[in-house]
Amino acid sequence: MGYPDRILERVEPTCDGRQPYPPIADYGIIGDSRSSALISRHGSIDWWCLPRFDGDPVFNRILDTRRGGYFSIRPTSPFQTTRHYRPGTNILETTFTTPTGTLLLVDFMPALLEPDKERLALPFREIVRRVTCPVGTVPIEIVVRPRPNFAATIPTTHQPLPNHYSFHWDAHVLHLATTHPLTPSNGSLTIRTTLGQGEHLDLAISYSDIAPAYLPVLSTLDEIERLTTEFWKHWSHTCTYHGPYQEAVLRSALTLKLLTYAPSGAIIAAPTTSLPETIGGVRNWDYRYCWLRDAAFTVRALLQLGYRSEAHAFAEWLLHATRLSHPEMNILYNVYGETRIPERTIDYLDGYQGSRPVRIGNAAHKQFQLDIYGEVVGALALYRKSGGYFDRDARNLLRGIAEVIRRRWREPDDGIWEVRSGRSQHIHSKVMAWSGLDLIIEIAEEFDPIGIPTRAARATANAIRDWVTDVGYNTQLGAFTRTPETTDLDAALLVIPLVHFLPPDDPRLISTINAIQQHLAVDELVYRYRGEDGLPGQEGAFLISSFWLVEALARIGRIDEAYHLFERLLERRNDLGLLSEEVDPTTGTLLGNFPQGFSHTGLINAALTLEEETT
Repeated sequence: MGYPDRILERVEPTCDGRQPYPPIADYGIIGDSRSSALISRHGSIDWWCLPRFDGDPVFNRILDTRRGGYFSIRPTSPFQTTRHYRPGTNILETTFTTPTGTLLLVDFMPALLEPDKERLALPFREIVRRVTCPVGTVPIEIVVRPRPNFAATIPTTHQPLPNHYSFHWDAHVLHLATTHPLTPSNGSLTIRTTLGQGEHLDLAISYSDIAPAYLPVLSTLDEIERLTTEFWKHWSHTCTYHGPYQEAVLRSALTLKLLTYAPSGAIIAAPTTSLPETIGGVRNWDYRYCWLRDAAFTVRALLQLGYRSEAHAFAEWLLHATRLSHPEMNILYNVYGETRIPERTIDYLDGYQGSRPVRIGNAAHKQFQLDIYGEVVGALALYRKSGGYFDRDARNLLRGIAEVIRRRWREPDDGIWEVRSGRSQHIHSKVMAWSGLDLIIEIAEEFDPIGIPTRAARATANAIRDWVTDVGYNTQLGAFTRTPETTDLDAALLVIPLVHFLPPDDPRLISTINAIQQHLAVDELVYRYRGEDGLPGQEGAFLISSFWLVEALARIGRIDEAYHLFERLLERRNDLGLLSEEVDPTTGTLLGNFPQGFSHTGLINAALTLEEETT
């Protein structure tokens, strides 16, 4: 399944000096739950933000092959690549097969328990790259070319110790330790050498913005690699799902773990910015933040897989972050719960395959989305039911959310998809507002005396339901629509059976699912919507919508069809089991920021729903 292996000849520049852009599916991810790096099938680190997910990318060639920084290790002769993660880990192994021999590249970020980090004096952020030649001889080239400040700065290079190098810009330093000497030139380090059978080459690169700093130490790499392997395997063994899709579910869980910022518990949408929804288009967004709309789906996935500590950490981060604007909520926050994320463009960068502009920050932080109140309450309800504790501030938050929904549910909003065409009366937003009130009432009656007037809250919930069923269902079309008095469909309405707004045998629900399949789906792939959204161009089919279709079909009893579509969706993953935000149904190309947490959450929840509906 997945993205097929194929022969990749040594990459040569085009006639204008540019390097070709690898497909988005050509990338794998490594990380340490604080930062992450994308590595191509060519063995090139083309994306690494420091000191955290939304920081400055010092390697950024994925957004501009001419100016961007990278850290490349590859044979200089033609090669074929295969790659995989070590089972149950986020350690990436890439095998290069050449006419004269084989090269094995192992990439990882150290992931250790805190006592081991202190004992081994690990650097603040570190990537380890280990190269061996198990067969024959292989000529190789290594290029280390950081370009910080979004490729605007060429750092200065120094060699403080033998086989130790450093890159300096402002108050920042990258430290590189290597077993082989490199040659500095214009803010880069390079080497061309040949590895013979049994020979190896190690490199470790780390970041610091304070002095003194721990430097990478090559003599401890064997132990660090062993401890990192043990860390990931122990984490994977916690997974309680043992169904037929265990490999895909576990890989998605491991990906979500890489998108988790461990110091706060926040889970970001994706580690990248401006990977396009259409090649060459303008639908390029910065997803290196935490969206509240993802909350309930993510907490459910983590809890049902047995990852209670991660689910509770995320829910507790939600409680912390939302206190800053209580009871009103922003739709996205950074990993520490800050809400000011202004959007700007980096106009000198080409963008991925010429997809401009490159955006930093996200203007959606100014939008009003009614649905997030329901999604946050959904996450907190799961948290409480799984043993979480609501202190006075948490109860005040829930009481405040109930009041916001009661006061604002009739207002138009920007909707779950953050369109830039203005506010409307989105039916999905009303459904989620109903869900939020329904769950708050349940919490108040079964768990905590939140202090809301439950009779009044139930009356508002009933009013919302009546409004949706009265004006949200188009009898001529036979479906709930995106907004009242239109024929526009919205794939987000596939969540109706998932939040129990209508029973699974309700004919209006069944006909809505049928209409979405007929008008928004191309086989297993589902577009979010059709029609005007305030932006030029088109987008690909949205993967979370496609997994919602699987869940909706399973909930209404069409199990065989749901299984068929789910297995087709698994084939959309790349060879490492990773998914982006969207897929071009015509070409199969992965589109959008990568890897996308919402897509992997959708995969997990679809697998769990299939299991629930067949047991």
